[in-house]
Amino acid sequence: MPKLIATSPLLDHELSELRLLIERQTGIILDCPNSALAAHVNEYLESQELASASTLLERLRTSDQDFATFSSLLDGLINTKSGFFRHHGALNALSKQVVPQLCTRKSSDAISPLRIWDAGCATGEETYSIAIAVCDALSQANAPGSNTNGKSSLRNNGGIADSASAIAAGCGSALSVHIVGSDLLPRNIEIADRGVYPQSALNGLPPATIRNYFSRISSPINSAEPNPSEVADDAERGENQNRRSSRNGASNGASPVANSAHLLVKPRLRSLVTFNCMNLARPGYIGRFDCIFCMDVLPHFSRAQRIALVERLHLYLEPGGYLFLSQTEKLLAPNLNFRSETFDGYTYHRKPMAASAAYGR
Repeated sequence: MPKLIATSPLLDHELSELRLLIERQTGIILDCPNSALAAHVNEYLESQELASASTLLERLRTSDQDFATFSSLLDGLINTKSGFFRHHGALNALSKQVVPQLCTRKSSDAISPLRIWDAGCATGEETYSIAIAVCDALSQANAPGSNTNGKSSLRNNGGIADSASAIAAGCGSALSVHIVGSDLLPRNIEIADRGVYPQSALNGLPPATIRNYFSRISSPINSAEPNPSEVADDAERGENQNRRSSRNGASNGASPVANSAHLLVKPRLRSLVTFNCMNLARPGYIGRFDCIFCMDVLPHFSRAQRIALVERLHLYLEPGGYLFLSQTEKLLAPNLNFRSETFDGYTYHRKPMAASAAYGR
């Protein structure tokens, strides 16, 4: 139990400097009132056994090489929105329009993977929703009557590997899929990496989707690195329960997860996804992507930081790649070469195949 240390009230100039340092290092503009910020900082000072705000500010001024102080301070201060299939329009456009186009484009390049980045993934629900949308899109391409040669399969150096795996239309060889989820807060990444969610988080999803991509477990996994055998045992029990529920509940409409407390993302879906911490104001280069999702992130940034971030996302997109934003967000970098396209009411942005040399390929 941390030792309680008496702290003096935070002064207005200290709160102003704190806001400035957070914006400078992370791009985030805090929209909470000073009273709420002061209360949060006082709790943080006590938890870290720091005597005063001036001590914290000094640490933040010299934390260019060590971002842990910023991330721990911001935990609980940023309003993180997450949920499965929150942005239905974007995922609908991805699965029904963008993925088929990318498969057709990649059919001539057998070694070209499908790479997607979820920038600002929070606790992972959005990233797994993207993975499900991709798998469903490729599965639809292999449905009876679809235009496919039946030779393709989905893989990811250990990807979806059973008979339910998706087949890409027009792809002449195995399509490698890699989805990266990144977030500023390490605690969010730990939750996303575990892939365990309460049943309530999946309310509203079709029972077939839950059955295909999640396993029931008897209890939540609290440790960052759960015991693999315990997870496997719980998952196997969940699979057996799902199969029994599917048989017994088919006639009465019972959900396959009606009595489940927590659900675990199945390994074949989890293997498509990699999570890591990243500060979008100073991102490390992690390669180029066919699609980038950046949902509900830009409103947290200043106008200058928004423009800088969109310019970086443009650079990280492959020629012909797609940028997905929330419908309430607009591009603020008019000098960038994006072409807006609309599918079923949702507007997304495509980087032309011949992008300006000033911004990379």
